Amino acid sequence: MPRKIIARVATSADGFIARPDGSVEWLDRSRPKHFYGMGEFYKSVDTILLGRKTYEVALEFQKSGTVKSAFDAKMKNYIFSRTLAASDAAPGTELVTQPVKAFSQRLRSEPGKDIWMMGGGEIIASFLDEGGIDEFIINVIPVFIGEGIPLIAPRHRLVPLKLVSSEAFEDGVVGLHYSVSV
Repeated sequence: MPRKIIARVATSADGFIARPDGSVEWLDRSRPKHFYGMGEFYKSVDTILLGRKTYEVALEFQKSGTVKSAFDAKMKNYIFSRTLAASDAAPGTELVTQPVKAFSQRLRSEPGKDIWMMGGGEIIASFLDEGGIDEFIINVIPVFIGEGIPLIAPRHRLVPLKLVSSEAFEDGVVGLHYSVSV
């Protein structure tokens, strides 16, 4: 069975993944015991895909000391960027210059666990437009932030989804799991 590419993200209740400047301070909140199933999900993947802006946010977390290392050495970490040079890629990451469709087909055909599309909105949109996302797991945080970076970069599209499951957590977060209908 081919590996699945799963976009797993948190959004505000008004559909944003970050503020216009990329900040995500609105995600700083107490978390329930099982952290919305993140531990189980993390064990099911061995590859992470990031756009340049999400990559830079991860590096900022590392610089600030929020995390020891932005990139788990046990994971393959691919960064998509038109502006970074391969020499700029942090240790434990690989810069991708291959077209999205060819890359996603190659990656799916390789042996391994599922693949986490971490974000952001531009790379999610690029993969979605090329048929490169199989599922979405969206944790809707009960807060409006008013403006920001949308879950998926705006383009004219219609993407039917099929609800796989939904879960309401004790802190008001709602987890939505969709498969992308073909």
